[in-house]
Amino acid sequence: MAAKGAALLLLLGAAAAPGPVRGSQGDREPVYRDCLAHCERRNCSGAGLRHFRSRQPLYMSLTGWTCRDECKYECMWLTVGLYVQEGYRVPQFHGKVSLNAWFWSTLFHTRETDVTEKMDYFCASTVILHSIYLCCVRTLGLKHPAFANAFGGFLILFLACHVSYLTLVRFDYGYNMAANVAIGLLNLFWWLGWCIRNQQRLPYVRKCVVVVLLLQGLALLELLDFPPLFWIFDAHAIWHISTIPVNVLFYSFLRDDSLYLLKANSGVLKID
Repeated sequence: MAAKGAALLLLLGAAAAPGPVRGSQGDREPVYRDCLAHCERRNCSGAGLRHFRSRQPLYMSLTGWTCRDECKYECMWLTVGLYVQEGYRVPQFHGKVSLNAWFWSTLFHTRETDVTEKMDYFCASTVILHSIYLCCVRTLGLKHPAFANAFGGFLILFLACHVSYLTLVRFDYGYNMAANVAIGLLNLFWWLGWCIRNQQRLPYVRKCVVVVLLLQGLALLELLDFPPLFWIFDAHAIWHISTIPVNVLFYSFLRDDSLYLLKANSGVLKID
């Protein structure tokens, strides 16, 4: 116990060690800040706010997307467009990435309780569903936004039923694994189909092919368990470690694809 306590204190000390910290450069850009202030004055009060709420899709209002969020999103892309136009590296915005699943996974592997176990499983399912929704939006939603909205609503309903069954009926590990594998395979074939159709026109989609194939291959670590290597690194731990570079590669694909879409729709970006 003393050794574990000393190790924990060492980790906490390393995490809290002082050092230079930089916020998000994009948030500090004058163009971004001026755009945000102007957008909020124009759209987030009075008639502008009523107009925003009347046009807002139901799924966005249900998820708490506000007028300020919309302004931040629009101004982020405007600033990104200026960076790309001038040949600068695209800055980071809003200083965070969605790490909810990793957060709960960390808590679960630190202290296994009924709550942390369920949150780990449920957030993992949410990540898989979000990936397939992202696939739908990218492959079909740009031309058929109504379909993407309906599909997103279906995924939310499916997640609600999935969580309700595992919480209120019984926590069935076999069902949970089968559901996630089925959704993962659908995600795999959907992304691969889109990538194959666009590989000549968009060479960077090869990164997406590598990502989805690696994720499915690494999923075997979850299905085909084995004794821990050196009695330390079990299959689950190796799976967690292996997904880190895969996420970096997927981010690289998303960045390339976003820059392509930004260039293809550059006429939309205008400064008032």
